[in-house]
Amino acid sequence: MTDPDTRVAGALKRLADRAALLDAADELAHLRDRFLLPDGVVYLDGNSLGALPAAVPPAVEDAVRRQWGTDLIRSWNDNAWWDAPTRIGDAIGRLVGAAPGQVVCGDSTSVQLYNALTAAARLRPDRTLLLTDPDHFPTDQYIADAVARVLGLTVRRVPVAELPDVLAAEGHRVAVAAYGPVDYRTGELYDTAALTAAVHGAGAVVLWDLCHAAGALPVELDAIEADFAVGCGYKYLSGGPGAPAFVYVAARHQDAFDHAITGWHGHAAPFAMEGTYTPASGITRARIGTPPLLSMLALEAALTAFDGVELPELRAKSLSLTGFFLDCADILLDGLGFTVATPREPERRGSQVSLRHEHAYPMVQALTAHGFIGDMRAPDILRFGFNALYVTHRDVYGVVAELLRVTAGGEYADDRYAARATVT
Repeated sequence: MTDPDTRVAGALKRLADRAALLDAADELAHLRDRFLLPDGVVYLDGNSLGALPAAVPPAVEDAVRRQWGTDLIRSWNDNAWWDAPTRIGDAIGRLVGAAPGQVVCGDSTSVQLYNALTAAARLRPDRTLLLTDPDHFPTDQYIADAVARVLGLTVRRVPVAELPDVLAAEGHRVAVAAYGPVDYRTGELYDTAALTAAVHGAGAVVLWDLCHAAGALPVELDAIEADFAVGCGYKYLSGGPGAPAFVYVAARHQDAFDHAITGWHGHAAPFAMEGTYTPASGITRARIGTPPLLSMLALEAALTAFDGVELPELRAKSLSLTGFFLDCADILLDGLGFTVATPREPERRGSQVSLRHEHAYPMVQALTAHGFIGDMRAPDILRFGFNALYVTHRDVYGVVAELLRVTAGGEYADDRYAARATVT
C-alpha cells in the first residue's frame, strides 16, 4: 500500500506537470509581460485590486511632469483632458459590449450607482418597488436604500433565484431591479440576458453592477438590451486603487436620463456658466464634475493591456484557470475541511473561485506571508480571483499546493495569523 506522503507527492507532481502543459499551450501567455508583477508573489486578488500594468507608470509620469507640470491649465485643450471621460468611456465600452457613445467614466462607483439607480427609478414614476439582491455588495444595498428614501420607494431584497417568480407576481409594481452578474463572495455567474428579459417582461428597467465582470468575461450590454450598468476601474480593469468608475446608459434612455447629482461638466454649455442646469445631449449628460485626471489617465493607460485581446479568448483561459483550481483543490485539499462555494458548471462561474473553511482568515494570512495573495470575506470564505491577462496555471497550482502545506501542517493556527488587520 502506498503511504499518504507518497500519494500526495505523486499528486503534486502530476498537477505541476499538467500546469506546465497548460501554460505551454496558452496563446495569451505573452500578455503577462504587460504587467509589472513582483518577484516571488503569486497574485490572485485582482478581483479586489488589479495588478499594475506596465503602461501605467510612464503615463502617470507624463501626466504629472509634462501635462500638469509644464502644460498646466492648457492641458484641458492641448492634451485632451476635457474629452477623457467619454474617450475612456468608449474604451471601456468595447470591453462590456457597448457601442460608442453609451459609457462615460469619472467619479466613484458609489456616486455612479446613486445617479444611475435614481435615473432608472425615475423612468417608472408610477411604480413603487425597487428590487435588489440580499447578497449584493453592501454599498449597492446601502445606495438602494438611500435612493428609496429620497424617491419614496420600497426596497425588496430578492435573491436572484427568486427574481423571475417575484417579477411574474408583482412586476406591475417594480420600477427597477438592481443586480450584479457575478456574486462577489462566491463567484457565481448569473444569466444576465435571461434576467434582463424577465425584468423587461414586467415593464421594469434593470441596472447591472459590473464590478466583478468588466474585463473578466464578455458582458454584451447592447446585445442583452441592458438599460443601465455601473462598474469600477480598479479590479479586472487594473486602473489602480480608487480608479474612476463608469456608467453605461443605453442610447434609448439618454434623452430621459434624469440623475440625482448634476454638475457643470454635464451641462449643455458648461462654459456659459449659467445658473440653471440644462443637460447636455447624449451620454455627456452623465458627466458630473471635474474628474480625477491623474487617476483617469492611469486607467486609460491600464486599458491598453487589453489591446488585441478578444474577450471570448480571455474567457476561455479564465475558465481553464478556475477549472484547474477546482481540480487541484479536489485532489489536494480533500479531507481538510474545505467546501467549494463556487458553482462547478463553467457557464455559472465568473473569474474567481471561493472556498469555505471555518479558519478562512488565518489561512489567507498564512498564504500571504508566503507570497500567495488571495483574500477572504466574512465569515468563512477564501476568495481567489483569476485575471487571465496575467495569471498562469502554475500560479494556480502553487497557491493550492501552499494551501495544502499551511493547512495540513497546522501553520495557519499560529497566533501571528489570528490578529485581524483593518482591511481583510
